[in-house]
Amino acid sequence: MFILEEKYYLWYLLLIPVLIILFILVLVWRKKMRDKFAEKNLFAQLSPNTSTFKSVLKLIIVSLGLGCLVIALVNPKFGTKLETVKREGVDVVFAVDVSKSMLAEDIAPNRLEKSKQLVSQIINNLGSDRVGIVAYAGSAFPQLPITTDYSAARMFLQALNTDMVSSQGTAINEAIELAQTYFNDAAQTNRVVVLVSDGEDHEGDMDDVVREAARNGIRIISIGVGTAGGGPIPERSNGVVQRYKRDNDGNTVITRLDEATLEEIASSTDGIYIDGSVTQQAVSQVTEYLQRMDKAEFESKQIADFKDQFQWFLGIGLVLLLLDILLLERKTEWLKKLNLFNDQR
Repeated sequence: MFILEEKYYLWYLLLIPVLIILFILVLVWRKKMRDKFAEKNLFAQLSPNTSTFKSVLKLIIVSLGLGCLVIALVNPKFGTKLETVKREGVDVVFAVDVSKSMLAEDIAPNRLEKSKQLVSQIINNLGSDRVGIVAYAGSAFPQLPITTDYSAARMFLQALNTDMVSSQGTAINEAIELAQTYFNDAAQTNRVVVLVSDGEDHEGDMDDVVREAARNGIRIISIGVGTAGGGPIPERSNGVVQRYKRDNDGNTVITRLDEATLEEIASSTDGIYIDGSVTQQAVSQVTEYLQRMDKAEFESKQIADFKDQFQWFLGIGLVLLLLDILLLERKTEWLKKLNLFNDQR
């Protein structure tokens, strides 16, 4: 088993037939010049040590040397053994709140952008874990299936916005229920849902869903994004704030972080609640929690261990070129004794 790393260098092998053609043309030209200078017998007496064999031998050596140097540039790699690589980690599903309340700017730049920053930096700190993304507001929907492609995860994360879901509210129960479907192995004990939300305006009874997650061994890390004091919800047009959301009585709606709900969800599944106001601190807490969990093997691959072999061809090529330099074109004593071309004495 072998591979050629830089195949385009093989085009340089065309230099060898070009060299051979030039050599033949030189031989023909030399023969014509020799015939003009003197007859064959007379020329043999004037230059008794001229050897056509030596010239051909030097051409063969140079051609082989150039061929070896080209192969060295191509860098052939030979597989010496198969190696099994195992990948272990934790399955993490991020459930991100995209309801309108996440537009509140009580935490800079706003709650949703803060949530994206938190999730993005958590993903950057992961090792070989798998991640998935669920978005939810009045209902939940899958955004990214479980994967090891962190680049894709960050891309889908940045696409989250509050216009993705027409129904408003905060259906945390649906988000947790949907996140559970991402885990394909019921025997796994290292399954985590990271719930990023302000926890406000939650709809439906969450107790049954949370208890089911706990029974299935799924732990929930809830990250609260927002402040207890809260803030209004801006309504923008072309990026400019036109007004703030009002209730039916015309009063400005103030949305506040509901820590109690998020803490209860986390504690019910043996998870933890984290204040997301300080990004680095929150990311560190999540990372440490995940690192303490048992790792499960979810991927095993066999790869060939290829080793560079260019050095052998480079060495042989240099030796052949050095031999060509040291090899003279005139006849030597042993070549005279061989009399390869039946020269007449």
